[in-house]
Amino acid sequence: MPCPQEGVYIIVTEAQKKAAAKYNREKMVQRVVRFSPNERDLLAHLDAQPNKAGYLKALIRADMEKNNL
Repeated sequence: MPCPQEGVYIIVTEAQKKAAAKYNREKMVQRVVRFSPNERDLLAHLDAQPNKAGYLKALIRADMEKNNL
């Protein structure tokens, strides 16, 4: 699997893939956000962020802090 920052290949075994899939299935939670054509500006702004998940989490944390949660 190529590492885009360094151009280095990392060998991942089938067991590692299986373990990662199991971990993700059992421990992680995923949400989907849909954008309408009228919200292209929002999508463009999100797409411009290098770390989309980190950006969204920071916004949520700031909102939680603002609302004393």
